[in-house]
Amino acid sequence: MSAQVLQLAKSAGASAADAEISLGVGQNVSVRMGETETIEYNRDKGMSVTVYFGQQRGNASTSDLSPKALQDTVAAACNIAKYTAQDEFCGLADAELMAKDFPELDLYHPWALSVEEAILLAKECEAAALEVDSRIQNSEGASVSISEGLFAYANSHGFVGGYPTSRHGISCSVIAEEGESMQRDYWYSSTRSAEDLDSPANIGRIAGDRAVRRLGSRAIKTAQVPVLFEAPLASGLISSLISAISGGSLYRKSSFLLDSLGKQVMSSNISIIETPHLKRGLASAPFDNEGVTTSPRTLVKDGILQGYVLSTYSARKLGMKTTGNAGGNHNLIISHGDQDLNGLLKIMGTGLLVTELLGHGLNMVTGDYSRGAAGFWVENGVIAYPVEEITIAGNMKDMLMQIVAVGNDVLVQGSKQTGSILIERMTVAAGE
Repeated sequence: MSAQVLQLAKSAGASAADAEISLGVGQNVSVRMGETETIEYNRDKGMSVTVYFGQQRGNASTSDLSPKALQDTVAAACNIAKYTAQDEFCGLADAELMAKDFPELDLYHPWALSVEEAILLAKECEAAALEVDSRIQNSEGASVSISEGLFAYANSHGFVGGYPTSRHGISCSVIAEEGESMQRDYWYSSTRSAEDLDSPANIGRIAGDRAVRRLGSRAIKTAQVPVLFEAPLASGLISSLISAISGGSLYRKSSFLLDSLGKQVMSSNISIIETPHLKRGLASAPFDNEGVTTSPRTLVKDGILQGYVLSTYSARKLGMKTTGNAGGNHNLIISHGDQDLNGLLKIMGTGLLVTELLGHGLNMVTGDYSRGAAGFWVENGVIAYPVEEITIAGNMKDMLMQIVAVGNDVLVQGSKQTGSILIERMTVAAGE
């Protein structure tokens, strides 16, 4: 099919072209209060084609993969290209960068789970959460999801590559009540293979425990104190770093880390490696979205930035070379010490443990950071009481430099693998 699309583009006079084809199927089942709530199926397919007429670019996509629809879509892309301005930086990635070897990354594990079996797992998960404490009388439900897909990419360099993937998940969210206090929390597990999923019962227990422990939340006075970001939230700090060193932010000069290559951008005790060939990794890939081969690299070493995160276009805009990150980063592994969460609490002494963040409060140009938050006030290294309706503020550039420690409670739920992160000092204030 991709060969057909590329041939159509060539026949229309395009000097270069690429095509991306994706197929996906999925099933999601949710229950609430012991009753089946939703049963959803999805079956998606699509093709996207980009054509180049010299330095003019056009793109079109379709979910209809019939021969006539493919022909019409290529024609649409060609028509768009004729009306776009010339851009000296556009075009396919260089031919010599195309992936030639395709390592087996073990990304495809179909899960032959019937709807009835999925419902039983979801009920087991929710029941475990409800059994945690008598104060959990309500639930937002538990769900079990199955997803399988196929991704293929081809371009006029002669590159053709593709691979199947799978991703499955179990999640649960419950509500705890005590007097007039009402708190919700959740937990989930997401993996390539069902055999790597946490058990439904354990996911439910964690969700229940997290909801109950938030009961009796208080407000706190404004102060400048250490802040510990729990592992599920800590990856957001790494995401802010990646956004700041990504090509789009850099060439638009909308980053607080402009011209930082080779400079200190994080605490000297932090290193980050990118591992695109991690077996069963949630962000593993043998090549990026432009067919460029992926390879392991050190992104940050002892706090010093070793490389940016670039696609072909952004790299050309910056006068650099693509890093094989068209489509995003691949399994970032953040270095950590030997302390677990309790160990980090002891290091912190008195301060704030953040377990929930609200809103989006990062200015990418200045690095100024302000988010609504909830969590726990910590005194003498021990959790004293839950807090809510507070705001935490600082500057992301300073926050990254002030990372005191990263915990060994590493959570694998996405493309960034990190433990809890302790920041030396931030402003914590009562919410407005």
